[in-house]
Amino acid sequence: MNNRYESPLSSRYASAYMLELFSADTRYQTWRKLWTALADTERKLGLPITEEQVEELRAHITDIDYECVRIREKEVRHDVMAHIYAYGKAAPSAAGIIHLGATSCYVTDNADLIIYRDGLKYLRRELLEVLANLSVFADKYKAVPTLGYTHYQPAQLVTVGKRASLWMQDLVSDLDEIDFAIDNIRFLGCRGTTGTEASFMELFEGDSTKINTMNQMLAESFGFTECFSVCGQTYPRKVDTRILNALSSVAQSLYRMANDIRLLQHDRQIEEPFEENQIGSSAMAYKRNPMRCERICSLSRYLIADALNAPMTASVQWLERTLDDSANRRISMPEGFLCADAILRLAKNVTDGLRVNEKIIDRTVREYLPFIATENLLMEAVKRGGDRQELHEIIRKCSMEATARMKNGETCDLLERLAAEPSFGLGMQEMNDILDPQLYIGRSCEQTEQFLQKVHPLLEGITAAKTEIDL
Repeated sequence: MNNRYESPLSSRYASAYMLELFSADTRYQTWRKLWTALADTERKLGLPITEEQVEELRAHITDIDYECVRIREKEVRHDVMAHIYAYGKAAPSAAGIIHLGATSCYVTDNADLIIYRDGLKYLRRELLEVLANLSVFADKYKAVPTLGYTHYQPAQLVTVGKRASLWMQDLVSDLDEIDFAIDNIRFLGCRGTTGTEASFMELFEGDSTKINTMNQMLAESFGFTECFSVCGQTYPRKVDTRILNALSSVAQSLYRMANDIRLLQHDRQIEEPFEENQIGSSAMAYKRNPMRCERICSLSRYLIADALNAPMTASVQWLERTLDDSANRRISMPEGFLCADAILRLAKNVTDGLRVNEKIIDRTVREYLPFIATENLLMEAVKRGGDRQELHEIIRKCSMEATARMKNGETCDLLERLAAEPSFGLGMQEMNDILDPQLYIGRSCEQTEQFLQKVHPLLEGITAAKTEIDL
């Protein structure tokens, strides 16, 4: 066993992709890619850097000597300078031009932006896969009546599929937020110590056009279309707020979905997947706990709380730069991504294997349907010549008596009580004809179909999203 603490997000929950994306290798190799791109761009714009130097940098992007970095950082107390030193050892001919004109945030912030963008694209694909699972589920059960609840008390009927469309609508809203976050990530570029590009005014002898060209070339080489218009030493920390807010929004939606499933599993109406050899309890062998949905809720609470870090950091950025964001961001941003990844992976598993116990759902519907149908029964009795006010009182009195009986553990006998009232004017068979559950689901089926038609074009992008991630 490892005798050092390891985050459960790493050891238990997050995907291999996300763990690699936020790994030291990915981060520091991205730093080296950024240094290489900067040197190559500066060379192309006329600075005294040779193609051989750039090629030597490019040849040593992946072979990072972490022991060299560790020893050097212990000496100089600066992680970026330690990596520059180690890179220079690996590429000695280029050691003197690494990081030319740049400040530490050139590599730290641009690397973060690259990693966050790629992380968001991956989470976007996972979210689409959850929506795809729910789309199949909602379509399959769009016409299956189920008891609706308000205040977690029995209300009018809905359908199983219509309820799933509510979960989906929340997730589509989250997809919009993720897309907005992706679309509004800009590249920082190489802007200098206070964002004024003063060092490059010196290097390029006051040629602003070359500076603009350099930053545009750098942005495009890493898949960005433009840089932030203005900045201090760092990229605007509002970006982190926007990103974690989008991830928190996903957590909120999936918490709601998972919590609904937990409530329904209590009544055995819907159940999350349960493996053949799965153990529900170490003591109670018969139990089937909704452990996946419970885990979704648990991790979602963590992510919602974690998202508070970004706005607190953004609000205390002093002037052009302060370093009290660094340690917080090293934890809160990666953990936010890993947690969102874990939640979505669980949600994919749950939505891919939801079990609907239709007989139990129907039994629950039948138990409450006489109460739900009382308005229709009242209208039918009036059509047959009854007095509306007298009929209303009969229904009220019989309903109270039937409810009292149910609270005593006995079955509902509302219809029998109404049939026994001579002035009500309806027999058991006539009332049973009015108790078809399909008469009480309103437009649930149609609403679900219309919503799914809007969602289907989004789901067509799953293959394209997967291809882009794999590339």
